[in-house]
Amino acid sequence: MRGKRLNLARKQKGYTAQQMADMLHVTIRTYRNYESGTTCPSLGTLVQLADILDVTTDYLLCRDTNRSAPAR
Repeated sequence: MRGKRLNLARKQKGYTAQQMADMLHVTIRTYRNYESGTTCPSLGTLVQLADILDVTTDYLLCRDTNRSAPAR
């Protein structure tokens, strides 16, 4: 996961890093490590991040440049 994408998506939604940490039930240090790329979130946390930020997991993983899932 690329921390820059996570940071950008968070800022575009208007959340602080502390708010994200609270929503994920992790410490602020853990969340900041996700954004800095020091550590990667678990699969479950990655899905939570995508849901909270309204983006796809592929977007966060830099596998796709589209933020949203295609319409079904």
